Order: sequence, then C-alpha cells, then structure tokens
Amino acid sequence: MSADKLKEYVWIRIKNIISSEMMKCFTILKDKSKSKRGVRSAPEMRNQTNNSDNSRTRRGTRSTGSVSSSKSIPEMYRDKQHNLRVFSPSELREATNNFSRLLKIGEGGFGSVYKARIRPPDGQGDPIIVAIKKLNTQGLQGHKQWVAEVQFLGVLDNPNLVKLIGYCAADGERGIQRLLVYEYMQNKSLEDHLFNRAVPAIPWKTRLRIILGAAQGMVYLHEGLEVQVIYRDFKSSNVLLDKDFNPKLSDFGLAREGPEGDLTHVSTAPVGTYGYAAPEYVEVGHLSTKSDVYSFGVVLYELLTGRRAIERNRPTMEQKLLDWVKQFPVEGRTFSMIIDPRIRNQYSLNAARRIAKLADSCLSKIANNRPTMNEVVEILQQALQDTEGETSSGVRPAESSKYNGLIASDKHLNKMGVGPSTRQIPVVQRS
Repeated sequence: MSADKLKEYVWIRIKNIISSEMMKCFTILKDKSKSKRGVRSAPEMRNQTNNSDNSRTRRGTRSTGSVSSSKSIPEMYRDKQHNLRVFSPSELREATNNFSRLLKIGEGGFGSVYKARIRPPDGQGDPIIVAIKKLNTQGLQGHKQWVAEVQFLGVLDNPNLVKLIGYCAADGERGIQRLLVYEYMQNKSLEDHLFNRAVPAIPWKTRLRIILGAAQGMVYLHEGLEVQVIYRDFKSSNVLLDKDFNPKLSDFGLAREGPEGDLTHVSTAPVGTYGYAAPEYVEVGHLSTKSDVYSFGVVLYELLTGRRAIERNRPTMEQKLLDWVKQFPVEGRTFSMIIDPRIRNQYSLNAARRIAKLADSCLSKIANNRPTMNEVVEILQQALQDTEGETSSGVRPAESSKYNGLIASDKHLNKMGVGPSTRQIPVVQRS
C-alpha cells in the first residue's frame, strides 16, 4: 500500500470512528494493586466511549469554550497529516530487531514501548533514536486511542508536548498492526524519578522546573489553539523527561476537545486513572479544563511528598495521599513532615508551602473555584523565584521558615477560595 493510500485509509478510519454509534456504558476497573506486591501505579478507569465523546454537539451550562465555528481536531489533522511520516511494518520490525525484549523500555494499557533507530527521512546521515509504541491488538478501545493519539499529536505543536514523528497502520496476514513513532526521551518519566528508589532523586529546583514546564504545556492545550483541548490523563507517568530534564506531556489517547461556545463542560463517561480524576467527572461525567487542573493538584502533592496518589502497601491511614496530607496543615509546624525525605535538606520551605496551597486550590471540590492553568504557571514561577532567591542569599532552603514573598501568593489564592489556614481536599470515593 502506498504512503498516500495509507494516509487516506487512516483518515477514513478516523472519520468512521468519530461518526459511529458507540456503546453508552462504562466500567471502572478494580484496583489491581491490592493483589500485587510492592508499589504499583494506580489502575486505570476505562470506558467504551459513547458518541458524545467526539460529537460536535455538547451539553453543558453557559461559559466560554472553543469558538463554535472553529475547526475540529480531525479537520485540523487533515490539513497537517502530511507532516507525519508513514512507516511500513517491516521498517519498524527492523528498527526494533523484531520487537526484541532487550529493547523494550516500557509497557502500559496501550501496549509496549521500544527504543529503536530509524533512518532519516531523506535516508542520509546517522540513524535517529526514537521510541516506538506498539498497540496491543486485543480490544477496540486500543484502536480508538491510537486514532486519538495520531489526531491530536498530528496537530499539537509545543516544546512541552512530546513530538509524534509518524505512525504505521497495516491490516494483513499478521493481523491489525498499529504503531506510533515518537521522539526518544532519555530520562524516562517523572514517575520513575519520584517513586523508583533505584533512580536518583530529582533535586528540588529541578522538580519545580519540571512541573512548571508541564503546566505550560497544559496552558497550551487549554488556551493555545482555536479549539480547547482537555488532556484527561495528567499524571506523573505521562510527564516525560528529555536528556536535560525538560518535561513533555505524552499519551494523548484519552484527550478530547473541550466545550464549544458558551458551554462550561462536556458530558461523557469517565476514563483516566483512579486517584487523579476530578470528583464532578467521576460522579456525574462533567468534563472541563478544570478536571485537568484537579489532576494537576494531585501531582503537585506527589512532587512534594515523593508518594503516589494511591499506595496500597502503606498503613491504612496513609494509603490515599490526599487523605494523608490533610493531617499536616500548610501553616502548621508539622507541615515539613510531608516533604520527600530524599530532598529534605535542599528544598525551600516558603516554596513548598506555596505549592501546597496551590495544590489545595487545584483540588477544590467546586470546579469553578480551581485556578486556571495560567494562574498555576504564575504561582509556580513565584515558587521557583523563592527557591532561587534563598539559594543566592546563602540561606539553607530547608531552614528558611519566614514567610517572605508569600503575601502576594496568599492574596492570589484567597481569590480562588483557599484561605491561609484551611485545607479542603475532596476525596473521590470509589463507586
């Protein structure tokens, strides 16, 4: 099949999936971490997406969303699909040494990821190191997510988003083959560096720069295009790190367009990862950019504590991160007890308090009270300035307990409904 015909085939498949009638039910997978030894990532919530998930007609209340006359992601993809390389199955088998286990660098619900080398587009020069994600062909949901990934990353372009180089789509004797080719990220994910004790801990200042870059990527998704994009799966494992620890958001299989015109949200069945989803999304299926903000708040606490959102191997009172941190008020003397022990002598207390307050505002039970990602970026920049200011002044960060520089942040957070001594963190209960 020629490259042009293959691109035409992929586009037809995208249109068919968007317009098809899909089942209107969803299931939340049981927490498998109870049956596994050690710490595991929280299990994923999956759904069989209903057709409201991609429909241009959406339900909601009045607000500001994407302009109703703007192009949809599939329409924009059609204009930009020529920027993606189309690979044959044989090219990618060769690049991965027939998908050798020795080259496998990751595995998830979508399938397996391999480190590989591909030829440059013009065939000249040294091979390019890439990451190749191979779809697990069992189940229709994986194909839908593959299509979404091609659509969104074929359109999105930002330094804080992973770059999709190309894809492979083939149906033949070997069955359905769906693969994606990305730029290679040398330092794996934020999850690896926060929770894997075999990997060196990320220094405090580097953590702030990583989470700031991730926030800037989210601003681009929410406000940087003519159509609003809801990421829907923000978590530490989806924040990849390049050789210089610059962060890039990855895995857009669950991404979707936001509400149009004056609608505040879209209504859809919940998908994502347990422990990160916003309460209004889990309980009634209302999805908005503020759902992403909630997930961001969870990761902020992971960054501070070095703990996962859910850890079943800990004592009962410590298994849910958001429950545990409530025992240590931001303004209290015991607050520093939540800080990751691996950075306890290098962090800025002022900055840590500021970030905890920001996390609390992101985790507000009322979606409208959560900050925008632009406001999140502003506060994270101030936290980084706090840290750099203390370092340049010769003050040991962990010993600085003065509240210099917090006044502006407090006023900003108070506008968002978070007082200086209150921490109201909703806990999403499993249904």
